[in-house]
Amino acid sequence: MTTIKGPAIFLAQFIGDEAPFNSLESICQWAKSLGFEGVQIPTGDPRFIDLQKAAESKTYADEIKGIVNQCGLEITELSTHLQGQLVAVNPAFDTLFDAFAPAHLKGQYKARTEWAVQQLKYGALASKNLGLNAHATFSGSLLWHTFHPWPQRPEGLVEDGFKELARRWLPILNYFDEQGVDVCYEVHPGEDIFDGITYEMFLDKVNEHPRACLLYDPSHFVLQCLDYIEYIDLYHERIKAFHVKDSEFNPTGRQGTFGGYQGWADRAGRYRSPGDGQVDFKRIFSKLTQYDFKGWAVMEWECPLKHPEDGAREGAEFIKKHIIRVTERAFDDFAGTAPNAELNKKILGI
Repeated sequence: MTTIKGPAIFLAQFIGDEAPFNSLESICQWAKSLGFEGVQIPTGDPRFIDLQKAAESKTYADEIKGIVNQCGLEITELSTHLQGQLVAVNPAFDTLFDAFAPAHLKGQYKARTEWAVQQLKYGALASKNLGLNAHATFSGSLLWHTFHPWPQRPEGLVEDGFKELARRWLPILNYFDEQGVDVCYEVHPGEDIFDGITYEMFLDKVNEHPRACLLYDPSHFVLQCLDYIEYIDLYHERIKAFHVKDSEFNPTGRQGTFGGYQGWADRAGRYRSPGDGQVDFKRIFSKLTQYDFKGWAVMEWECPLKHPEDGAREGAEFIKKHIIRVTERAFDDFAGTAPNAELNKKILGI
């Protein structure tokens, strides 16, 4: 077994225009001051990392790594969540997801998709140049608008949707394989890969690709009323990244899983700062440790109530308290006996 690395923090929700959140060095110094040991870096803001440059220049990648290391931190993974979303977008969502693309590509569906695919490939090369073996992203979605089938879905629609999703992702997965990096899909409502069954459907279409792995985030499963502990039992071999994000689900007589179009603070299901929700992180850390998870525990902050800086400070301590330093010996070794073949035969009566 391996002791999980951490605590680390996903920087996406903390980036801003004011110090210390407006440069890679200053935000890393801030994270270190709170007790974090690693950072997961989003790749859409060139103030923090120029993704194409990190892919094409090992020297630049080393400079980025050096900035983080000089602050006493490590890079856990790069994130292309927003770019991954744009690999597959149903036209019904084109206008909304244009916000994830460069201004000159807005309204250009085909060109935007090509840009997103190239961004993922840059992510693979940049990860390799940084010495990383896992990469966080989204799958995108062609089918999400049909998840509640009314009117009923035409026969074969889901099959065709996953075939097309696989067609788009297979070349990307193969490219990541060439770089020795796992693609870790965050299983998330709004993506075509949003639970275990949809992940299995995708795996089937990409021929069980060894790089089609998982970013485990239990907060999304609480909101789906999915057994997030058994999920680890089922998919632990594919879990290569881990977000520590809490959530809660408190249905009422007026709303449930769909949330009644309410804002996050007023939904029955809402994300919370670590320790403030319903996720049983003791069991999660135990399960992941049992299955020899070798990655990082990365705090992701999303809470409609608590200030993000308080969430970050508390989150670092929360993760520290949950990381299990693995034992190097069995607890009952003191009562053990030396190997003895004759004694074994005697005990067995043979």
